Parts: sequence; structure tokens; C-alpha cells
Amino acid sequence: MFGKSVRLFIVILTLFLLLPFINSCSDQEKAAPEPSAPPQPKFYLGLIPEQDLFSQKERYAPLARYISARAGVDVELKILSRYGNIIDNFIAGQLDAAFFGSFTGALAIKKLGVEPLARPVWFDGASTYYGMVFTRKDSGIKDAASMKGKRFAFVDMATTAGWLLPLHYFHELGIEDYRTWFSETYFAGTHEDVIYDVLDGKADIGAAKNTVFYRLAGNDKRLLDELEILTTSPEVPANGLSVRKDLDNSLKIKLKNILLQMNQEKEGRQILQDFGAKEFIATTEKDYEPVFIYAEAVRLDLQKYDYRNR
Repeated sequence: MFGKSVRLFIVILTLFLLLPFINSCSDQEKAAPEPSAPPQPKFYLGLIPEQDLFSQKERYAPLARYISARAGVDVELKILSRYGNIIDNFIAGQLDAAFFGSFTGALAIKKLGVEPLARPVWFDGASTYYGMVFTRKDSGIKDAASMKGKRFAFVDMATTAGWLLPLHYFHELGIEDYRTWFSETYFAGTHEDVIYDVLDGKADIGAAKNTVFYRLAGNDKRLLDELEILTTSPEVPANGLSVRKDLDNSLKIKLKNILLQMNQEKEGRQILQDFGAKEFIATTEKDYEPVFIYAEAVRLDLQKYDYRNR
């Protein structure tokens, strides 16, 4: 009887001495970090310099985060210094996709075989835009003769509104060599810069897209009061998302569905609202037909075209 009591005492004492060690092991098990999820693959998305680079990034960043969260990729925006850089970057294999303008989109289709997926529909219901050639109302410029010796501001040699439209306009006016017709021509780099160069008198005439013009005019009434539209281009697709032709097909489908279904959920609708759009709609190569036709009219071969500003 006495021996049993001693053995019981020894067992209890042993358990008492081991208790801190047992609790320590338990705490370590609780504190053990969970295995981290594998990093998402990078997805490089290019943006053309439609407006200043800071504003462009601020506008597209929420959309990039939204796509990242739903597509299982880490979308990294690459905002380019000029329009033609998008083609250069695709050729170098540095981009997976881009929000192309109508002209860069047409170029990329012909040169690289990119696949258009979707483009935005703006609040007014438009999913297209057009180019405008404009001057100051007090410039006295009305026709080719009154343009001679003036200064003309283009955007970039890879834009519809800021390059292809004025080329077509000069052709219609009978201006065979614009470089000798005008005293100065230059590339401002963005639609916004062209608009303000004409408004502020740095250039006498310029060309830019209507969406940027009227967005700026919403906050600066001088544009409507002091500038006059001389001609416009046909409607062309709004800046849409196209992907490289060898991108995994399942990711193409996922990206397209994410954009097309954004307006069906609360977070997506808010991002669209801040982006300035109601929804995204499906887009195909056929939607770029007006650009192909317009380029052909001025004998511009998109497959061979050198889009670098000169």
C-alpha cells in the first residue's frame, strides 16, 4: 500500500516537472507560421501616354489591382514615354498586354498579331472616339492657304487622332509635303500637351482625340471658348486591351471575362465609375477596320510602317 502511494507521488511529480516543457511545445506549435502562398506570376501591362504619366497611372492602378485579385497574376503597369514604345516593348518580349489606342492597336495587330479582348464604354454610351484638328478662333486659319507658314503640333507618329487624321486632312487639302508647308512641325507626345500648346499659342494648329479634349474642357472652359474645330476623323475603337498572341488561352479567357463582368458587382462598378466607364465590351480585330481603311487612303502600309517620330 505504501509502495503504491510512493509510485503515485513520483508520477505526479514527474508530470508537474514536465508541464512547462509540454506547454512550451504547445505554444511553439501554435506560433508556427503557416506556409506562405507561392508568389503570383508577373503580368506586364503597357499604357500609352494619353495624358501625363502620373494621371495615367493613377487612373489605371485600381483597375490593375482588380484584375490582379481575380486573374491570379501580379499586374504591373508599364507607363510608356511615347506611343510607339508599346510596339518596341512587345517586340522585345517585355509586355504581356497593353491598352492600345486605335492606331497602336492596328499596328500591333498587323506587326505582332496581338489579340484584342475588350474596350470601355463611356458614360455617354460611346465605345469609340474620333480625332480633331483645331486652332484658336482668333488665328484666322480656315483653309490650306491660311495654314502656310504656321506651326503644327502632332501627338505622335503612332496615333490615329494625333497623326493619321492630319495626314489625311493635308491630303484632302492638297498639301503634298506638310514639312515645307508649315514653318514648324513637332510631336508634343500627349494629346493633352497638343491641346494646351494650341490654346496657349505655342502652336497655331494641332490634332488630338475628342475624349481628352472634352474631358479637359469640363474643367477648363477656355477650350470651348477659344478653340475651333477644323475637321474630324471617322470613329475608331476606344483604347482597348489586347494581349500577346502566345499568351495562355485560359488566361486570355479569364482576363476577358473579368473585364466584361465588372459591371455586375459592386466593387467592379465603383472602379468603372472612377475610370470613367459604364462597362467593357468585347472587341475584335474587325473593330479596327476604320483605321486600316484610313491608313490605306494615305498609302500607309501598317506592316512596314516605321512609327518612330522624326
